[in-house]
Amino acid sequence: MYLRIDRLQIELPMPKDPDPNAAAAVQELLGGRFGEMSTLMNYTYQSFNFRAHDKLKPFRDLIANIATEELGHIELVAATVNSLLVGATQPADPEEAPLAIGKDSRSTAHFIATAQTALVGDSMGSFWSGSYVFNSGNLVLDLLHNFFLECGARLHKIRVYEMTKNPVAREMIGYLLVRGSVHATAYGKALEVITGVNMTKLLPIPNIPNSKFPEARKYEEAGVHRTLYRFSPDDYRDLAQIWRGPAPTGDGDLVVVDGPPAGGPVPVLPEVPEEFAPGLTAEEIAELARKLAGS
Repeated sequence: MYLRIDRLQIELPMPKDPDPNAAAAVQELLGGRFGEMSTLMNYTYQSFNFRAHDKLKPFRDLIANIATEELGHIELVAATVNSLLVGATQPADPEEAPLAIGKDSRSTAHFIATAQTALVGDSMGSFWSGSYVFNSGNLVLDLLHNFFLECGARLHKIRVYEMTKNPVAREMIGYLLVRGSVHATAYGKALEVITGVNMTKLLPIPNIPNSKFPEARKYEEAGVHRTLYRFSPDDYRDLAQIWRGPAPTGDGDLVVVDGPPAGGPVPVLPEVPEEFAPGLTAEEIAELARKLAGS
């Protein structure tokens, strides 16, 4: 089962202006083949279907715990998409075409399907597919796939970073570059335990350090790249049998932190009456507030 905390894993900056086309590019990092939906569902189903986890518990603990973190990554990318779309349109009568900007934006679906919020899809509007999930049942093969998946995800994050200078998008990407590198390292270390092959010598893929990205560099300076958060009050403790020793970056030891990062608030999305969202008048909202308060 899962617990949920009503905070993002980091605090996102407030957007200065809407940026619908940046939102469309960021969608790839949510619902693309190498997006956060893929990392979440790959690791989740591998943890559901893990065989002999009583004997191989540290490996299942690692996969299951990283899967839980990926839930928060989906939330973070969705919040970024949503923030980039805030203010893209203004209230007006339907005859004045208040959604006209939508037809000239990269993603018309943001304006038609979701009332200017995130989609479970990629940057081209294709919906995420369960066919992206790989769960062979072979531990080495699954871990190797996960290592590859994190490297592919890193490549796409870097390319989206290079597509936009929007500070909201870059803050999110900087953090996820660091966390994705943690996950790639974790899967590499798990493979090394089983096979003796030092997979972390291959990293980073692509061959550009996170320190080249200012938004990522500050998280590395804070030691986030050496930290594996344990997303459970009491469980998944055996992952520390894998996540230990000197960091491959050579700047300290790997550490397990009990509990999630402090994070930041979930941005409040304003009403969008021209989209009929949430579809209630100010008077109806006030009346609902009175009812819920019991007055």
